[in-house]
Amino acid sequence: MHQFKGKDHPSAVECTMERIIEYIGREGLGDGERLPNERELAELLGVGRSTLREALQRLTARNVLDVRRGVGTFVSYKHGVADDPLGFTLIRDKDRLTKDLLEFRFLVEPRAAALAAMHASANDVAELEYLCSCVDDLIRAGKPHLERDQEFHTCIARCSGNMILPKLLPIIHGAINLFISETGGQLRQETIRTHHAILNAIRDRDPIAASDAMYLHLIYNRDRLRPEPVSQSEETAFSK
Repeated sequence: MHQFKGKDHPSAVECTMERIIEYIGREGLGDGERLPNERELAELLGVGRSTLREALQRLTARNVLDVRRGVGTFVSYKHGVADDPLGFTLIRDKDRLTKDLLEFRFLVEPRAAALAAMHASANDVAELEYLCSCVDDLIRAGKPHLERDQEFHTCIARCSGNMILPKLLPIIHGAINLFISETGGQLRQETIRTHHAILNAIRDRDPIAASDAMYLHLIYNRDRLRPEPVSQSEETAFSK
């Protein structure tokens, strides 16, 4: 059982938070799965609606839940990990931070894509197709696509079958966020093309092609952060 420290006797809200986490585990609810509505959940837990609302708000603040107004309450993809676990917002040299985070992505994401090609289920592939399409639509409409882009990369990490990779996503998401900020979201067509290459390789169960496609995706990102363009030979090597 999760313990919420700070008082000798936990409050009704803290007890409700523990019971919600226990319910998620007992029901086997995974990332992005929906909890019962507020009335049903209050009855299941035997608590008042105001106590439940406060518990849900606190768990949302801790990235355990994701409450979407008018839609429902879902298990968060962030697994209770803080949005900035390593304190990146306090680092003053954003240019170096962006480059170092991109280097980190080179170390992790091609392998994650390869693992996803080996382990993704049919439902996983369907979710990737949906998210890829959402990013396409937002880019072509000239709308912000960061949130859906993050979900696409999150889904790849979950498809890898490695339980550690999704824990690292706040760091990767920070890299994506910083990159889009630094480049003004210029890599629109490249994002569409390389996302589809990654998706196709995962769908085809081709780990080498998935790794190469992710690597090329990151090369375009790196190219925006340095003067010289991606060479034709470099692109060709990772687009076969």
